[in-house]
Amino acid sequence: MRSIRRQLLFWLLAIVLTGVCIAGWLIYRQALAEANELFDYQLQEIAGALPSESFSQVLGSRDTGEEGIVLQIWNRNGVLMYYSTPRAPLAPHAELGFSTQRTERGDWRVYGAIVGDNVVQLAQPLSVRNRLAANVALRTLWPLIVLLPLLGVAVWVVVGRGLKPLRRVAGALDTRHPEALDPLPDQRLPLEVQPLVRALNGLLARLSAALDTQKAFVADAAHELRTPLAAVQIQTQLVARARDDETRQEALVDLQAGVTRATRLAEQLLALARAEPDGHAATVAVDLHTMLDECVASRAPLAQQRNIDLGIEATTRATVIGEPEALRVMLNNLLDNATKYTPEGGRIDVSLKVEEGRPIVRIADTGPGIPVEERERVFDRFYRAGAGVNRVRSDIAGSGLGLAIVKRIALQHHADVTLGESASGGLLVTVRF
Repeated sequence: MRSIRRQLLFWLLAIVLTGVCIAGWLIYRQALAEANELFDYQLQEIAGALPSESFSQVLGSRDTGEEGIVLQIWNRNGVLMYYSTPRAPLAPHAELGFSTQRTERGDWRVYGAIVGDNVVQLAQPLSVRNRLAANVALRTLWPLIVLLPLLGVAVWVVVGRGLKPLRRVAGALDTRHPEALDPLPDQRLPLEVQPLVRALNGLLARLSAALDTQKAFVADAAHELRTPLAAVQIQTQLVARARDDETRQEALVDLQAGVTRATRLAEQLLALARAEPDGHAATVAVDLHTMLDECVASRAPLAQQRNIDLGIEATTRATVIGEPEALRVMLNNLLDNATKYTPEGGRIDVSLKVEEGRPIVRIADTGPGIPVEERERVFDRFYRAGAGVNRVRSDIAGSGLGLAIVKRIALQHHADVTLGESASGGLLVTVRF
């Protein structure tokens, strides 16, 4: 596991060391330039201090006394009259002015000038100048090099102090009770830590909302399942108490109907649990045209049984990205609602169009519709339109979960579901993907 403190220590020291190296190189170059200028001036001064008389009058009377400096003197006839260091590997002829000579023993800085009747050449190895510049750079940088370990310790301590808020937040989370979802305090925290705490608080808020929704769902499901299960229990007792075959047969029919209602409710609850808005829909291309045809065809026998004209009014090829089974549940629930609430001899028109690049499914029926003030509430779990609605059919049994499932599947697929009034006064459901 990587440590932020170790990484910061490593990179900060690496950056400082790199900076010291670059600074040392620059100081060395600057010191070398100044040494060259100083020693060049020294060579000129030494040459100017030599006497201008003929060489025979000054032979052996002068000594440069400077470290590494080689002196050669020629007369006007080009005869070498004096050579301070015979072993110095310099050119046998003088060149006026400054020049640099490369020899087997290194580079030399050479200065030649005419002094009176003589030609003088002074030379100095460049290694002397390089050594002087290196010593200047080293004396300048050695305090920084000595301070590097102290700098590492300081970085270690400062980074540790800077990470204390993170350890404090981690400790606060580690000691929390699983049901404690109240937000973490974000006061007196560094600016870099506050976004993390805010993100954690947002996560805790969403988790709290999800848990509340789950608790409410479990409570509502238990409440709704209690009624059909109680009815099944009573019907089972009636079957046991039946004294003749006719009574027993009637009780068995009622029992079967009760079991069917309880099974349907359990299936709806399972579909609702799977259709949570935060679920991740599979990225699969779904042909809405084909799926809508299949759903309408599966509901056609029930519609024919009740003499309802169920058909597709208009369709356009359209494809959406989503989970096929969830979309099929959504369309089947809408068609089930339309079939249940449309009276005998009524009409259900289904259409699929693409408007402004958005696939739109519309289902219009000739049923009683839903009042405007209840069109938002019908998407809540277990809510059914009030008794004030003038239903054509009064024998409809339902759980109030169909439209809640539709809404959640639509949210899962980034679709909008709206309720309106059809041209015949019934309900118009529009799903815009």
